[in-house]
Amino acid sequence: MGFFDDETAFTVPSEGRVEALAKVRGQGKYAAEYKADNLCYAVLVTSEIASGKIKAINIDQAKQAEGILDIISHLRKPAVPGFATEAKIKESKFGLPVFYTDTIYFKGQPVALVIAETLEEATYAASLVKVEYSADSFEVDFNKAKNSAELKPAGKERGDEKSWSNSPFFVDQEYGIAAEIHNPMEMHATIADWYADNKLRIFDKNQGVNSVQKTFAGLFEIPVDNIQVISEFVGGGFGSGLRVWPHALAAILGAKQVKRPVKLMLTRPQMFHSVGYRPASWQRVKLGANKEGKITGVLHQAKNGCAIYDPFSEGITRVSRLIYQFDNLKTDNAVVPLNLSAPTWMRGPGDCTGDFAIESALDEMSYQLKIDPVALRYKNLALEKNPETGLPWSTNYLKEAIEKGSKMIGWNLRKPNPGAISEGDWKIGYGMAVGMWNAGRNKASAGIKMTKDGNIVLQSAMTDIGTGTGTGMQNIMHESSGISKNKITIELGNSDLPPAGSQGGSTGLSSISGAVVAVSDALKLKLAEYASVFNQKFKNANIVDIILSDKGVSFQKEGGNFISYEDIFNKNNLKTIDVEATSEAGEEKKKFSFCSSAAHFCRVKVNIKTGKVVIDKMVVVVDGGKIINEKPAANQISGAAVGGIGMALMEKTSVDEKVGGLIANDLAGYHFPVNADAPIIEVAFINKPDNNLNPSGAKGLGEVGIIGAAPAIANAIFNATGKRFRNLPITPDLLIQK
Repeated sequence: MGFFDDETAFTVPSEGRVEALAKVRGQGKYAAEYKADNLCYAVLVTSEIASGKIKAINIDQAKQAEGILDIISHLRKPAVPGFATEAKIKESKFGLPVFYTDTIYFKGQPVALVIAETLEEATYAASLVKVEYSADSFEVDFNKAKNSAELKPAGKERGDEKSWSNSPFFVDQEYGIAAEIHNPMEMHATIADWYADNKLRIFDKNQGVNSVQKTFAGLFEIPVDNIQVISEFVGGGFGSGLRVWPHALAAILGAKQVKRPVKLMLTRPQMFHSVGYRPASWQRVKLGANKEGKITGVLHQAKNGCAIYDPFSEGITRVSRLIYQFDNLKTDNAVVPLNLSAPTWMRGPGDCTGDFAIESALDEMSYQLKIDPVALRYKNLALEKNPETGLPWSTNYLKEAIEKGSKMIGWNLRKPNPGAISEGDWKIGYGMAVGMWNAGRNKASAGIKMTKDGNIVLQSAMTDIGTGTGTGMQNIMHESSGISKNKITIELGNSDLPPAGSQGGSTGLSSISGAVVAVSDALKLKLAEYASVFNQKFKNANIVDIILSDKGVSFQKEGGNFISYEDIFNKNNLKTIDVEATSEAGEEKKKFSFCSSAAHFCRVKVNIKTGKVVIDKMVVVVDGGKIINEKPAANQISGAAVGGIGMALMEKTSVDEKVGGLIANDLAGYHFPVNADAPIIEVAFINKPDNNLNPSGAKGLGEVGIIGAAPAIANAIFNATGKRFRNLPITPDLLIQK
C-alpha cells in the first residue's frame, strides 16, 4: 500500500505539494473511498433519550428487511477482551464502551449496529429497530451545572495572593465560551476487515495510525503487528482524529460478526456527538497591576464541560503560566459532568480557550492604565526564560512578532478612545492579542527505499492531515541529502511503515523532520559502505564527507571520487537499498524550554444599526522556527485564524434542555465562517530556526494560528464601540442590545 493509488502511475511534481496531483485527479482516497472484496455496510442506531437504561431492543421487523445481514447491540455482540470486566473497561481508557453497557449517557449514543448488503438497505433496516428505555433525569446545561463543580489547584502556585492584594489597579471578570464542533470537510468513516484469524486491516480517518493500531491491539489482546491501519488522506481533523472513537470499534465488531469487510460512515448530524468538540467553558481572571503597567498578580480559574463517563479536562489555565512573567500566580481548574458526548482536543486546545480570558483581561487593564495594549504586553512578556520551569527559552521571538504585526496592521492609526473612528454607520476599531504554545518533538522513524536510477521513496507512518507534512518531508530530504525533489516520492499514513506519533499538537513536522535527517544520514553511510568496494576512502567515512547527487555518491566534494548509483547496485548485486532511522528529543529538553508563538492584529468594522461585524483586516505574525514550506505554512495559519473568527463571532453548539439533544446539528444550522466572513489573512513569519529543538529548526505552527485570534477580535470590537464582550460568540443581536 503506497501513499497514492497503486493502480495509477504517479509522477512526482517538480514543485508544489507532493499530493497535489493525486488530490485533483481523485486518486487520493479518504477512508470511506477504499474498496474491499465482499464489502457490506453498517448504520448506527442511536439513543433517543439523554439518560437512563435500555429496557429492550426489538429487532424483529429489522431482521425481515431485504439485504439485512446482522444486528449488533449490548445483547448480542462479539467479544472484546478489553471490555470483559468493569475494571478492564476503566483500565482501557477508551471512553464509551460501545455495545458493552445498557446505560445511556447522552442522546445520540450508539445502541445498535445494523449491517446489510447496501447502505440503503442498512439505513432502512436501522429505522425499523425499536428500543425501549427507562429514562432518568439529565443535565445538559453547562451554565446551570458549573456552579456545583469544585475548583481544585492546577499547577504550582507562584508567590502568594496577599503580596498583590493592595495593587492600585485591578481587573476581576468572568468569561465564557460556547461549545464548538470540529466539522472537518471529510466525515469520519471506518472500513474494517478481519482478513485472517486475529488479523485486522482498518481504513480509518484519524490523525495517528500507530495510536489506533495500539488501541485496538490492546482491546482485542492481539499483537500490534496483526493490525494494519491506513489513513493516507485526511480531509481535515482539527483534533477530531486524535482519539479512537466508538464508531471505529463498532465497525470492527460488525466485521467480526459477519466475517466480511464492513464500512461505517458517520452522517453529518452524527458527527456532532461522535468525534468530540471544544467544550463549553467558564473562566474568572483577576489581574492586579501597578501604575507603570507591571502585572503584580494573577488568579485564573476555569471550568469546562465533559461527559459523565469521561472526565476530560481541557487544561484551560495552562497558557497563563507560559507567556508572561507573572511572579504571583494561582490557577484552579474543574470539570463539569454533563449528559453529553465526550469532548476532546480542538485546535489550540486549552490554550486557545484560556488565552481569550487572559488577553481580554489584559486589554481591559490597558484601558484602565491608559497604556497602549502593545506597550502593556512589552512590559510583561517573559522573553528570556520560561516562567513556569525557569529554563531559558531556546528561541522566543514573540516581541519581534508583535513589532512586525503592529506595523503591518497600521497600529499607529488606532485611537485609544473607544468609538473614536466612524465611517457612516460603521465604527472602526483595532485590537490585538498574542498566543503561545509549548513546542514539542516526539519520537519518530522514517525509512528510505532507493533504486539504481537514484529514485527514492521516503516513508513514515505519520499522517498528513492536510498541513503539507509530505511536502515538508520532501523539502527536508532534498536539503539534507542533495537529491532533487523530483527524485523523491513520499509514502505516509500506513502503520506498516516506520512508526511515528500522531499529527497533532504542532509536533508533526517537528518530530518527523528529525527522522528524515537521520534516515538521510543513514542512506549516506549505507551508500558509502557499498562504494568502499570501489574506493577505500568511503570506508568509515564521516557523514559530512559524503556528497549525494541525483546520479551517484562522491567523497568530500561534488565530482571528486564519484561513483554512480548504477555501478553501486550492479557491483553489490542490489535491487534496492533499504534504510530506516529513528529520531527523538535528547538532553536539550533538560537545558531549554521551547515555544511557538504568534501575534494577532485586526481591524474591525461594526455597524451600529445592524450589529454586523466585519473583519476588515487581519494580520498574523508567527514565530514557528524555520519555515520548511511557506505556502502550506501560510495556509495553515490562515485557516487557523478563520477558526478564531468562528469562535469570536458565530460558532455555538446549542442543546435542547427539554430533550437533552443538540439543536441545529448540521451545516445549515451550525454557523461557522466562510470566505465571505474573512478577509485575505496577511501572514508573516519570523523564520528563524530553533536548532536546539530538532535538526530542521521547525517549531510547529498549527496551534498558534488560532490561539490569539478570538481575543484580538473581541478587543477590536471594544475599541470600535466601547462595548466589552466577555462571552463568545459575539453575535449581532448582542451588539445591538448592549
